[in-house]
Amino acid sequence: MLSDYAPILPLFLLATGVGILIIFLSRIFGPYNPEPRKQAVYESGMRPIGGGMRKVPIKFYRVGMLFILFDIEVIFFLPWAVIFRDLGLYGLLVMGVFFFILTVGFAYEWLIGGLEWE
Repeated sequence: MLSDYAPILPLFLLATGVGILIIFLSRIFGPYNPEPRKQAVYESGMRPIGGGMRKVPIKFYRVGMLFILFDIEVIFFLPWAVIFRDLGLYGLLVMGVFFFILTVGFAYEWLIGGLEWE
């Protein structure tokens, strides 16, 4: 069974070797002029103002996580729709329960203001 994966090892070694070779050759033949201006963080051509770390409201992360959560849950509808006829009434009931739980969670977040963006 492990012999099935044997062709992957030479490809992995070749890819690693080519990556190391490219880095090595670019370091030897390419220009290398480090200076503070080139090492600075690029911000649309403007000089950075203040520190790189600043406080971001937790609401930003919360909305992002809720979007990902509801987006991933909605993706479960595609496989169900593809084999809908094979599942019969049981598949319809299970997906109905899943959709109900998803709708209740979405309504709860909407009512408490979790989706508001100020």
